[in-house]
Amino acid sequence: MNIKEETRKMKAATPILAASSISLRNDTLKLIANTLETHKSEIFEANARDLTAAVNADVVDSIQKRLKFDDHKLTDVINGIKQLIQLPDPLAKTLMKRELDEGLTLYRISCPIGVIGIIFEARPDALVQISTLCIKSGNCAILKGGKETAETNRVLFRLIHSCVISAGLPAECMLQAEQHNEIDELLSCHESVDLLIPRGSNQFVQYIMNHTKIPVMGHADGVCHIYADESCDFAKSIPVIIDAKTQYTAACNATETLLVNRSIAPSFLPVLAEALKAASVTIRGTKEVNHIIPCEVISDDDFHNEYLDLVIAIKLVDSVEEAITHINHYGSHHTDSILAENMEVVDQFMQMVDSAGVYHNCSTRFADGYRYGFGAEVGISTGKIHARGPVGLEGLVTYKYKLFGHGQIVDDYASGKNQFHFKDLTETN
Repeated sequence: MNIKEETRKMKAATPILAASSISLRNDTLKLIANTLETHKSEIFEANARDLTAAVNADVVDSIQKRLKFDDHKLTDVINGIKQLIQLPDPLAKTLMKRELDEGLTLYRISCPIGVIGIIFEARPDALVQISTLCIKSGNCAILKGGKETAETNRVLFRLIHSCVISAGLPAECMLQAEQHNEIDELLSCHESVDLLIPRGSNQFVQYIMNHTKIPVMGHADGVCHIYADESCDFAKSIPVIIDAKTQYTAACNATETLLVNRSIAPSFLPVLAEALKAASVTIRGTKEVNHIIPCEVISDDDFHNEYLDLVIAIKLVDSVEEAITHINHYGSHHTDSILAENMEVVDQFMQMVDSAGVYHNCSTRFADGYRYGFGAEVGISTGKIHARGPVGLEGLVTYKYKLFGHGQIVDDYASGKNQFHFKDLTETN
């Protein structure tokens, strides 16, 4: 397949998809949900082949967990599609209406980004989420999944693409890239691809960023933290920590580091250690932590680690200020949480931690497009432009300016003959 030629075709199809009605896009999503349910046995058979290949290839456990696509995962993605259908149309919304002068009116109108290339890790559910989000937001999607789920992805893409065509959307609005060498070819398509969203390891994301002229949105690491303040409620806090570490260890929003206020450490850590042991979590900590509970001793450099496993790093701090400093230095600006009852401390933490998600008394695992009510997400952005946090529909649209006049020319304003009076009008939709 010639990626450059295919992306040119996609670029030509972008105006057609952008102009499609919300009813057509929602009907396509309904058809996809029904088709996935009807063909689930075919999907599960393909996934079983991927899982067998992963076991034979000694793929690490954290990756194997991501590969599995069963009834539970299918139910989740279908519920996500149904939620997505219920969301309002993100396109053609009037974001601003301003009269520059009498008879000269400026509008800011939401529109799709265009052609988006998403290179994602070995999670079949990601292919469904990304595809449906792009359809709803009117974006053409180039999908490159991990080789570990090649069989499942191939079936899912074929089913979804057939629904796109049957519903009446342009066939060129979706493309599946399967070969690894097609990634480098995709990176050179800056004339026809508007945005790349890579989901994978730090090394992989950095490679994408360094080898393309196409704008890149995404995150390289998920080094998430929880800070247990001296005012925390032990009974409330410990289940939050266990959930944030163990509910799904392979996810980028799983907590990797726990910071504990020194004043509560002698009483808090032994109780926590019992709960972590019961959950089969290995503790790594500083020498100071090891003096209170047995753990593998680590150095400060180890606090950069993203384990994606049943391992948690623990460090003691004197104050919320020290916790904030540690998080902003060692974290990945993904999601960080504070466990505390003192609202002055909470407010300080929420204001000063420079992350896409900052939480109070809840698990970092809530950092997810579906749990935010976005229907799904194409990924989580730790940058600040153009979207931040879980990227749903709003993160997949941009805007254009439309100016309506009656023969006005700039020279009349430059010469002083006419004057701008800039009046914001209230009409929005």
